[in-house]
Amino acid sequence: MKTVKLSNIIAPHFWELHRDIKQHGHTYYWLEGGRGSTKSSDISIEIPPLMIKNPECHAVVLRKVGNTIKNSVYPQMQWGIDALGLTDKFHFKTSPHEITYKKTGQKILFFGVDDPQKIKSIKLPFGYVGICWIEELDQFTGMEEIRNLNQSLLRGGPVFWEFCSFNPPKSQNNWVNEEKLFDDPDRLVHHSTYLGVPREWLGDRFFEDAEKLKIKNEMAYRHEYLGEVTGTGGAVFENVEDMRMPDELISQFDRLYYGLDFGFAVDPLAFVAMYYDAKHEDLYIFDEIYQQKLTNRQAAARIGARYNDCRIIADSAEPKSIVEMRGLGLNVAGARKGPDSVDHGMKWLQNLAHIYIDKRRCPNTYREFIGYEYERNREGQFISAYPDVDNHAIDAVRYGMEPVMSRRRIRTLTYQGW
Repeated sequence: MKTVKLSNIIAPHFWELHRDIKQHGHTYYWLEGGRGSTKSSDISIEIPPLMIKNPECHAVVLRKVGNTIKNSVYPQMQWGIDALGLTDKFHFKTSPHEITYKKTGQKILFFGVDDPQKIKSIKLPFGYVGICWIEELDQFTGMEEIRNLNQSLLRGGPVFWEFCSFNPPKSQNNWVNEEKLFDDPDRLVHHSTYLGVPREWLGDRFFEDAEKLKIKNEMAYRHEYLGEVTGTGGAVFENVEDMRMPDELISQFDRLYYGLDFGFAVDPLAFVAMYYDAKHEDLYIFDEIYQQKLTNRQAAARIGARYNDCRIIADSAEPKSIVEMRGLGLNVAGARKGPDSVDHGMKWLQNLAHIYIDKRRCPNTYREFIGYEYERNREGQFISAYPDVDNHAIDAVRYGMEPVMSRRRIRTLTYQGW
């Protein structure tokens, strides 16, 4: 067995990730990135040592379609084993595709999810499936499918690693892009691009082609090579940023605003807490209550426990709920709606310098703002209208910020009169 220096086969931008995997810092590793980032190569290098160090542990590699295995993940695993200098330690088989560690009999099994029965009927000579690699995650139907796979595979053992690799889809509405917005303490999302890979690994032509596309079509370059979610051209808010807001920062916010959008059976009740920096035109959203089937009494108790003496602006379309909330001790007022209040509120939010949202504290608010797109016509083209769907937190923000927007609107109307 030849001695291999890992720095010669692991790109620099994966070293911190490599240490986390080695120390089992997380169970789930989502490796996203653009073309040439070597994320799949890195996974194929990580799996063999994990197996060797955990002799009861087998690995399963999944693709959505089974007939793609022979030209993708199987040769990729062969490459990773060879790069580690371990080829003579493994036995390779192609019908069906599997790789066996000779010393212990541990296996790397390959399956297409288009034949789920094979996954359910996996028989191992010993041990359990402790390592799973899902390649091209975005080709799967959603987290429900991933959870079902995990329930079938990752069980019966003390320790697990799951790797998911993908190029982020263009649209923020894709389930992968939405799912990764939720902060899971046991999931590490790692983004990489070709710019972190030694030039000699990819060759001059690769870098030259990337630069050509950058000049010709920067948006395509950003998506294909940088792995950015470039959207579909219909994103309403392009000024949203995630910001971690610790308690120390929030304690310094001196003028706070609160908004409430009612909901119950189908639509959730959405409450948001915000701070507005008028000098820099920055909005900070740092707290939310977002839940279906929450009665007014239950909502009032939860809101009152945090913000009992605060003035809350709510949806005036439900005066009965506002009266009930007041009777329960909250200082709630109805928003002043006009014929163009939605359009005015949306434009006001769009024109802010930044909308900072702590996605750990406010995951649903962040998801709504990031994924909200203009309406489409029958031909699928975007039009200048705002869909009344999945916008509950957005509406709550509009209501809560109405006092500020009203003052700005008066000044705007005055200036127009000049």
